Amino acid sequence: MKFANLSVDGKHAVALVDPEGGRYWPVSDLVPGFTGDLVDLIADHARLAQALKPSGPGQPLSGALLLAPIDRPRRNIMCVGKNYHEHAAEFSKSGFDSSAKAGELAPEAPVVFTKAYTSVIGPGAFIPAHETVASQLDYEAELAVIIGKPGRGIKKADAFDHVFGYTIVNDFTARDLQKLHRQWFLGKSLDGFCPMGPYVTTSDEVDARSLDVKCWVNGELRQSANTSQLIFDIPTLIETISAGITLLPGDIIATGTPAGVGIGFSPPRFVRSGDVIRIEIQGLGLLENAVA
Repeated sequence: MKFANLSVDGKHAVALVDPEGGRYWPVSDLVPGFTGDLVDLIADHARLAQALKPSGPGQPLSGALLLAPIDRPRRNIMCVGKNYHEHAAEFSKSGFDSSAKAGELAPEAPVVFTKAYTSVIGPGAFIPAHETVASQLDYEAELAVIIGKPGRGIKKADAFDHVFGYTIVNDFTARDLQKLHRQWFLGKSLDGFCPMGPYVTTSDEVDARSLDVKCWVNGELRQSANTSQLIFDIPTLIETISAGITLLPGDIIATGTPAGVGIGFSPPRFVRSGDVIRIEIQGLGLLENAVA
């Protein structure tokens, strides 16, 4: 199944969607009395699951505006840095990585940071350039895990039992701020620096252990990899993060970006106003945003 967060005639609607058929079904129609957001649906999915099936012809998806599927996260987005070998190497060589040990090409443990929840925007929304704050803007195509079942101290063997589904995230970054402040929060968390969407695809629809991840800038393919190439796989990330932090329904874990980001080129190829970033992850759809 795929779920979306829509704006229809100025009102929000959580919906079951069929992108190929171009139709949607508001959850409030399938489950009378439901007034929550997608996080509420995820938290109560076990009870609601039987009712969450297409009923009737649905409504045309063309008449709705797609928002970020979780446009008001309850907490910061948890992210993983340097989680593909080739990207870890390009970042280390770029001169922008103040976190690496001397000679290190890959981290010895997951590099975990967060993006502020206020950075989230939806498909088609403009990414603010923040010209008075930063000048070296970069893109990062990433598979994001959506937690469904809460837990702390989750073991690798049980990790996928806690996953509700997946979406696409662009871990947009101001490289100059990332380098200047050494820790990454400011460079990653400016308003609008977390495009997300277009849908949340439930975990039974895709095998997240092997999904193609691609990113184009102005039509030029820049990133192309597969999630099988992650240094630390999804179970490892969930076990690591949940060791002392309770994961909650609706929590988002962005799993890292492949090689081909702007700082991987010599000279770096940063994006600027007017550039269009298009990300596709197998089975999850397309996320496209332009820099304002």
